[in-house]
Amino acid sequence: MDATRSPQLNANYFDGVSARAHPVTLELDKDALNISGEGVNRVVTLGDVQWPERTRHGMRVAHFRTGGSVQCANPVAWDEWCAASGQREPLVVRMQQSWRWVVASMVMLLVLGVALQRWGLPVASRALVAVTPSTVDASLGEASLALVDEHLMRPSELPAAEQARLRAALEQAVSAMPSGAFPAWRLEFRQSRMGPNALALPGGTLIMTDELVELVGRDEKVITAVLAHELGHVKHRHGVRAIVQVTILSALSAVVLGDFSTLLASVPVLLGQASYSRDAEHEADVEAVRVLRAANISPDVMVALFDKLEEQRIKEDPERKKAGQQEGKHNDKAENDGPPKSPGASDSWLGMAFASHPPDAERVRFFREAAAAR
Repeated sequence: MDATRSPQLNANYFDGVSARAHPVTLELDKDALNISGEGVNRVVTLGDVQWPERTRHGMRVAHFRTGGSVQCANPVAWDEWCAASGQREPLVVRMQQSWRWVVASMVMLLVLGVALQRWGLPVASRALVAVTPSTVDASLGEASLALVDEHLMRPSELPAAEQARLRAALEQAVSAMPSGAFPAWRLEFRQSRMGPNALALPGGTLIMTDELVELVGRDEKVITAVLAHELGHVKHRHGVRAIVQVTILSALSAVVLGDFSTLLASVPVLLGQASYSRDAEHEADVEAVRVLRAANISPDVMVALFDKLEEQRIKEDPERKKAGQQEGKHNDKAENDGPPKSPGASDSWLGMAFASHPPDAERVRFFREAAAAR
């Protein structure tokens, strides 16, 4: 036997014309694949061979660009023949066969996804919103106001003089800011079908509910603080940014996860947008502090709002107070280097993931520190 002869492999050859299998012997010779058998003698250049990827199971099939193919039912023998003949697998195939590379790739993909969600998409959305005409905000705001009035709100029952007083308080606070600090805005009062609330619509429309006015005892300083927060949303165009971010996240989720599961594809959007909402709330809180300081109002007035809201929650759900008392006892036994948690607050990652606002304790601490830093 010639020791210099290249390794051989038994396989079946198909000429691409008929379905008949021809038993043949394969041999690699430098730049060509030699196929020989009864009635078959063919030489195919390696550049015309479409080599199969190595897998743990299954038949190996190599197709030829010029027509025809060869098959080998013994994948182990095929792989050993390729290795003995000097055929090197592509790097991607070798990585797929290595559990270390698979784990490393999954970790890298996860890190890339988190980085894209946390920093890439917000930057992209800001850039898109920056080139979006403000007329888009105005159109969205008008359409949103119509929907709010149709489904969520009723006409306000606050006296006109009371509405004027609260508008004047906000105007006075904003006037203490540098010129152009905020875009044009208008304040509307409504009765709410969902309890005490305040919101900012794209384009500068602020809505204050009668229920929130009554909840804080018509305290104009607290109401001014709340509305200054809403003005922060208007300034940073959070409404339009939210639409852009949800659109991008939805598109990416569909590309990565496919259309086979609407629920599965919506999870990254919910998680991602919740995070963006918390960031937007903090940005609006920062703007509120700036307005309050300029108007010589202590940021501590926002803490009064959280206290009132907590009283309202306990009134609606007495069990919440018991839960808060039990949690307070637990906190007393452990070291606590931060402010107490709000009653009923959850440490669950899932709860935080789907919370559109930062937890109350975090916001209370922010406003208290802002008040102390004056």
